[in-house]
Amino acid sequence: MSTAYRNGTLPKGALKVDRPLSMNSSTKASASFKSKTAGHTPVSGPRRKSTGSVGNSAANTKDGTYVSGRVRVAVRLRPRNAEEMVSDADFADCVELQPELKRLKLRRNNWDSDTYEFDEVLTEFASQKRVYEVVAKPVVESVLDGYNGTVMAYGQTGTGKTYTLGRLGEEDTADRGIMVRAMEDILSEITPEKDSISVSYFQLYMESIQDLLDPVNDNISIVEDPKTGDVSLPGATTVDIRDQKSFLELLRVGEAHRFAANTQLNTESSRSHAMLMVHVERSVKGRDSVISSENGSTSHTAKAFKPPVVRKSKLVVVDLAGSERIDKSGSEAHTLEEAKSINLSLSALGKCINALAENSAHVPVRDSKLTRLLRDSFGGTARTSLVITIGPSPRHRGETASTIMFGQRAMKVENMLKIKEEFDYKSLSRRLEMQLDKQIAEHERQQKGFKDDIERIAQEAQVRIAEAEKGYAEALERERLQYQSDYMDAISKLEEQWAANKQKHENEKAKSSVLSASMEVAELKKLFENETISRKAAEEEIDNLKNQLAQWKRSEAAGNSEILKLRKMLEDEKCQKAKLEEEIAVLQSQLLQLSFEADETRRNLDRGETEKLPGTLDSPIPPFMHQHLGDSGVGEKASMAKLFEQVGLQKILSLLESEDADVQIHAVKVVANLAAEEANQERIVKAGGLKSLLTLLRSSNDETIHRVAAGAIANLAMNESNQELIMSQGGISLLSVTAAKAEDPQTLRMVAGAIANLCGNEKLQPKLRAEGGVKALQGMVRSRHPDVLAQVARGIANFAKCESRAYTQGSKTGKSLLIEDGTLPWIVQNANNEASPIRRHIELALCHLAQHEVNAKDMIKGGALWELVRISRDCSRDDIRTLAYRTLTSSPSFQAELKRLRIDYG
Repeated sequence: MSTAYRNGTLPKGALKVDRPLSMNSSTKASASFKSKTAGHTPVSGPRRKSTGSVGNSAANTKDGTYVSGRVRVAVRLRPRNAEEMVSDADFADCVELQPELKRLKLRRNNWDSDTYEFDEVLTEFASQKRVYEVVAKPVVESVLDGYNGTVMAYGQTGTGKTYTLGRLGEEDTADRGIMVRAMEDILSEITPEKDSISVSYFQLYMESIQDLLDPVNDNISIVEDPKTGDVSLPGATTVDIRDQKSFLELLRVGEAHRFAANTQLNTESSRSHAMLMVHVERSVKGRDSVISSENGSTSHTAKAFKPPVVRKSKLVVVDLAGSERIDKSGSEAHTLEEAKSINLSLSALGKCINALAENSAHVPVRDSKLTRLLRDSFGGTARTSLVITIGPSPRHRGETASTIMFGQRAMKVENMLKIKEEFDYKSLSRRLEMQLDKQIAEHERQQKGFKDDIERIAQEAQVRIAEAEKGYAEALERERLQYQSDYMDAISKLEEQWAANKQKHENEKAKSSVLSASMEVAELKKLFENETISRKAAEEEIDNLKNQLAQWKRSEAAGNSEILKLRKMLEDEKCQKAKLEEEIAVLQSQLLQLSFEADETRRNLDRGETEKLPGTLDSPIPPFMHQHLGDSGVGEKASMAKLFEQVGLQKILSLLESEDADVQIHAVKVVANLAAEEANQERIVKAGGLKSLLTLLRSSNDETIHRVAAGAIANLAMNESNQELIMSQGGISLLSVTAAKAEDPQTLRMVAGAIANLCGNEKLQPKLRAEGGVKALQGMVRSRHPDVLAQVARGIANFAKCESRAYTQGSKTGKSLLIEDGTLPWIVQNANNEASPIRRHIELALCHLAQHEVNAKDMIKGGALWELVRISRDCSRDDIRTLAYRTLTSSPSFQAELKRLRIDYG
């Protein structure tokens, strides 16, 4: 019985002293390691996508180039425990380590031994720090650089796997295992503001994946990507890690939920494989992308906003349950079942390692959930480091040899390492949204400020004009009164002077001579003239002020006129907008009315389609709107004519590009009904209607638009020239994609009808088959709706008829393409279908296929002979019944088979 415990406690006498110490060892490390016997470790959450797998090799991808990296293997020897020191005291260890040469010798007997080389050889005295640095630290550094990494422990139960990986070091920090030390290094390197770490922890117990952080979640499913083969665990709990304390608490929670049992080899033997998965996301400095415009030039916005680059990597630490022999471990009852499950999963892992080491073409990765979870670690894209743990006891030499050979084979496995970098478009989107909000707010603020400035300037202008008018009026009035007062004063002075001069003249009349009187008169005249000139100057100044006032009034009138003109233009724009809105409303009303009429007509025709179909088995049928008689047909044509007169085909087609989904739906319904009439088909194609329908089918995600557009294309496909145009513009590929995505039976019926019409053109058959038309018909059988199956059967009948015509003309000699594509079983299965439209089309297709001897062998093998016999006897259609009888009697292969079955038919 082993004496090591999961909690690290040791019984007395466990320390081994008869071995020499190596240069890098310590007695404390040896004693601590000796206390550990069974493995136990955390696990991973949902896997990220990885291009590597257990069986894949190197390749170049769009994301980058793979780098080769071999799985590194280190071997660690456990010291003897107390029981072994007693029971094996007289026997030498079965292994001898040569750490300086990185070699290990496994003794066969006292004289002979086998030598093995490993990447690292760790003695029983190697410290936990030493083990971490040589085994796990290179992997952790690779994870921080953007690569995926795996650290795994493998070995017999009780050899120290869980001690090596999952030791928490609560009592002695020197005992910390790889998980704790790895998280310390990761947390020390990341930037919390930019980088993130998340952890998942689960166990694989009895082929059931159980969440160690949420024990209720005890049956997690493995999800596999059908394209890349990557596996993930979306149901596992994922916890964000911010510090070492929270991580240690997470490990304690997971450790408490692990399964363990007391066996003869280990008192706490792990009964499950535990996995810890650490996801690391790191921002890369200086690696921003440059968003270029379509013409190759980089826009100003693109230079301002560049998406940051994020490296996503993960570290997986795997603590495998120990392999054990039942006779040695003493397992029984439920513990026995656990041991069987552990050994089976480890055996599956060994088979995968063997296949990879031998470059086998097949790697049995699906034999166990363990190998599925580790497919990226061996032969995938992760940097993997494996530590194998062994014991020194000669009693367990067989298990030790098996563990050593496992490590030797693992060293031959090559992984293809690859950095995974992604653009952080979410961060860029947030930045752009914030900038957009700022720009919108700034624009609104500027717009409001602009309006306020206009109002303020207008008010200031009105105030200034009023003040100017008032100032000029007051100045004019003052000038007028001043000039009037000056004029009256001058007149008064002249009168007084004249009176004085007159009095003086009278007094001195006798003394003055005639000459002095004339001079005085002349002087008075000169004064009067000066006063007259002054008065004229004053009047001119008054006129100038009046002219300036009139000019201000004209400026104001011009401004008012401009404002009125702008208001009139605005009113005209509003009237024009109202007219356009009324016209759009009228067009929408017309489209709604016509769509309603078309839907009513189509529903009436669908109810009568089953009665009309038998007479037109080989003719192309428009699935969206059939040609019909009576009042409904006349009314529909009158509506279409009215639509052409009032709206015009070009406007109807332009509505297909409307942003309103309802307008698009009504417009495509009108086009589909117009296309049902042969007279309109040429006009629709010339106006670009076919191209618009194909574009709508490619770009729209609306199921109704897909259905009606496919119906319109089916109507256009009734014309042979249109069939070639549909094929040349990639129509069959679009119809095939629509058929694969659609779930609505009516949409599938429209698509099947369009493909069925194209199947009737023998020139297009090779291209139709190559672009997936026949496969699309086969895929639509999943609907099981009678209308869909009827259209599929009609397409197969048309295809078979064209092949029959090609056989007759000598242009085809090989086996039918329908038989090569595997359509015959479905044809035979539905040859006696309860729905008469399906049955009649299938019966006709069988007759056409059976007309040519090259198809006879496959039809006999597929059971079609019995259906041909039934058709020749029971078919309600005379022409099909006669065709089946003539085919059976004219085919040597069919006659020979009937004779072999002793059926009298002639």
